[in-house]
Amino acid sequence: MAHVQPKTGPSISGFSTIKRYWNTEKNIMVAKILPGEFYVTNEDELITTVLGSCISACIRDKVSGVGGMNHFMLPQTSKEKLQSGNEAVVGNAMRYGNYAMEHLINTILEHGGKRKNLEVKLFGGGKVIPTMGSVGEQNVEFALEYVDAEGLSLLSQDLGDIYPRNVQYFPKTGKVRMKKVKNLHNDKVVKQELEYSTSIKDTVVESTDIELF
Repeated sequence: MAHVQPKTGPSISGFSTIKRYWNTEKNIMVAKILPGEFYVTNEDELITTVLGSCISACIRDKVSGVGGMNHFMLPQTSKEKLQSGNEAVVGNAMRYGNYAMEHLINTILEHGGKRKNLEVKLFGGGKVIPTMGSVGEQNVEFALEYVDAEGLSLLSQDLGDIYPRNVQYFPKTGKVRMKKVKNLHNDKVVKQELEYSTSIKDTVVESTDIELF
């Protein structure tokens, strides 16, 4: 019997702006996220994105299966400024990363996940845009330090290098399909990330009062 395409919206409220479509080949609903977005589901769905310098954290509760993915980049700044300890520069950059991670994790916890059951997989941070300097490296460093500082279980990672990545995540099972885009033009990825980097460059991010529990 052919699988009937569901006509319902996202299983969790707050994600009506995320592009979703039915994949007839895999018989599964696909949510495609862009830079600055995240998506969480408690259904059997596929979350996908294409990464250049950005990072995606794939996080789920391994018991309940509720989970999601984010797609973020720290505001572009020089490594020297970050290492200088300048509070305004470092604080703004870290708040971007913290915002992306904490909103993803807390949405999972708000919908039945338990912190002790969380498992994490990290992808991205490639140096695909030479003009952006070490932003990919900074993203990788932040993501690894965040997971370590929060005591989260990091199951796997594929970070760095020079290629864009196509990532497909199945939160219900925790399975990830990842392909490095080596033989295709990555102009679209580069343009997308340059536009996103420009949009967040001078934006001040307010401190968040979100607590992980």
